Amino acid sequence: MGWLSGHAERIYAVFRFVVGILYACHGAQKLFGVLGGQVMTSNPMMLAAGIIEFAGGLLIAFGFLTVWAAFIASGQMAAAYFMAHAKGGFWPIVNKGELAVVYCFAFLYIAARGAGPYSVDGMMRRKP
Repeated sequence: MGWLSGHAERIYAVFRFVVGILYACHGAQKLFGVLGGQVMTSNPMMLAAGIIEFAGGLLIAFGFLTVWAAFIASGQMAAAYFMAHAKGGFWPIVNKGELAVVYCFAFLYIAARGAGPYSVDGMMRRKP
């Protein structure tokens, strides 16, 4: 094992938190027009995307209902990729969809792995 293997759970918790918060920022842009974004709540698809990104990102970051939130977020990112980027060519780096692909697979990994011990879900499992 590598020299960081003893810290794997803590590193995973930081990974989950950072990815979740960054994803929530995308939702905040759409819902509240902050962080350089614009309010998109008049478009039902963008409203749904904003809610999934903001609420799902926070759930993932803090590790609450993590498997469900990450699974839904993964699906949303797959849909976003195919709806907005794939028509621009096969390669994500060319069609500017690489962030959607990275989020999709990061969330799929989180959904498969679960929240881990450093999470709300983990704390709830530890109760007698």
